[in-house]
Amino acid sequence: MSRSVLHSVRAAAKIAIDACALVLVAPAAATAWIERKRSPYGESVFGLWAQIMALIPGTPGVVARRAFYRLTLHECRGDFYIGFGTIFTHRHARIAEGVFVGAYALIGCAVLGRGCLIGSRVSLLSGGGQHELRPDGTWSAGDPTRSRQIEIGEHAWIGEGATILANVGPQTMVAAGAVVSTPVPARIMVAGNPARFVRVLKPRPPRPETDAGRTYVEGIPAVD
Repeated sequence: MSRSVLHSVRAAAKIAIDACALVLVAPAAATAWIERKRSPYGESVFGLWAQIMALIPGTPGVVARRAFYRLTLHECRGDFYIGFGTIFTHRHARIAEGVFVGAYALIGCAVLGRGCLIGSRVSLLSGGGQHELRPDGTWSAGDPTRSRQIEIGEHAWIGEGATILANVGPQTMVAAGAVVSTPVPARIMVAGNPARFVRVLKPRPPRPETDAGRTYVEGIPAVD
């Protein structure tokens, strides 16, 4: 069997599997849709199903989560990967094509740009203003009306365990464990708590023999 035929068969199989998954998760998505119609900020039902989907292991879990979020988020493409234990805590999120989200990530109100990589245990918070200090000295609970949508740029790379409260520019690298509280421009690397500038990221030409068809940033492979 030629490569082109094999590729076509795999593509057709993926389409069929995704279609079956959409049918299977449709009842769960419908209850979340009813909740949204009754209360614009109500997300208890959505959160319940998001937690259940997060616990389905293996490839079936990836397919189920992808189908559920395609039916419930504001916008979600069909060709992204979402790992075990990962939860979208708010439906006000947008996922572009080719996005990868590792295991045990928490994603709030966020826009995930095309081809971005989100490491395991990353937290993408809904901005940094969800709580306020009251006059009596106590902190308020999370208020959905104070949520702000943050944006992760195309082909950005968010390292494991990073916490993001602000926008991250395209092709930027956030080191593992970093805390980003202010916007980060494109094509730089930041690290630390709070995140600080480390260096500018400069693409280099691929090596003809070993890097054909791939792009690199300072010696680190980037997504094409």
